Amino acid sequence: MGHAVGEVLGLAAAVAVSPLPIVAIILVLATPQGRVNGTLFAVGWILGLALLGAIMLAVGGTGGASTHKHPATWVGALKLALGLLLALFSARMWRHRPTDPSQAQLPKWMAAIDGFTPPKVLGLGFLLAAANAKNAPLTIAAGASISATAIAVPEQIGAMAVFVVISSIGVLAPLAVYLFMGERAKTVLGGWRDWAARHNTAVMAVLFFVIGLKLVGDGIDILAQ
Repeated sequence: MGHAVGEVLGLAAAVAVSPLPIVAIILVLATPQGRVNGTLFAVGWILGLALLGAIMLAVGGTGGASTHKHPATWVGALKLALGLLLALFSARMWRHRPTDPSQAQLPKWMAAIDGFTPPKVLGLGFLLAAANAKNAPLTIAAGASISATAIAVPEQIGAMAVFVVISSIGVLAPLAVYLFMGERAKTVLGGWRDWAARHNTAVMAVLFFVIGLKLVGDGIDILAQ
């Protein structure tokens, strides 16, 4: 299992550093039912990653992600395609990034978070994990990588669980600050929110580029075997 975990650590770290979900949970924590809503957001986030990862493990298991202890050709093709997709996203985001970070604007739907019901907050966490343009490709790549190691199913599940936990650190950190720091949490979380909002596009563009190149390299390596 250690090899499988090593394969996905970088991908998990990239998911964890997701400025937009971090801003979203900080805004959720600022609502009147911050404690409940923040917990529901985190649960939705974890469920989204876990479900997408489980689907990919199932696909990898039935699709023969490993042949003769080597990743199957389709795994290499998938990683290559995902890597190229992330690289294209990176170029697009970098080109459209605001020249002045202070002028960066958050998505309009964030202004409506105050009025979200608990089920909507749960769904928001789920969607930002499973349907996010960055997180979904990375989670799919992680599932493919784990499947390709040809380890036993329980070990694959364990490796995916480690991926989900590490990927959730960025979202769980604001929740922990809110729950344990009391009044000081407002100042700390406010600073995190402002920084993430200003630098969201630049951070995402760099992450897309770095992880995209890694996936392209992994894909080429598998296809060349």
